[in-house]
Amino acid sequence: MADNEDRHYQGGEAHDPLVDETEDAREARSAAARLFDIRRVIGGLFVVYGLIVGLMGLFDSSAEIDKAQGVRINLWAGAVMLVFGLLMLLWQRLSPTEAPEPGPDDS
Repeated sequence: MADNEDRHYQGGEAHDPLVDETEDAREARSAAARLFDIRRVIGGLFVVYGLIVGLMGLFDSSAEIDKAQGVRINLWAGAVMLVFGLLMLLWQRLSPTEAPEPGPDDS
């Protein structure tokens, strides 16, 4: 009888609060797995470094360009790093990680 007291009825069906707790825990694990996905970390770092190096390449002096045999190497390296970082972030967005199912000893 105590089991029936814990259930609430919504729309004519029994609703168990323990089911909500389990679903909330699963969503929290999934959010934590997405937050610490290595693709996000690598992509974010490459985007930041790509912007910094690319901006340095935009404002290179003629002496720095001559040292690189006429190639704006900082601009090109920054662009490549930026594209790589954006591809990593896109990959993470298109195929997000799923949280592992808890084992029998996990709470």
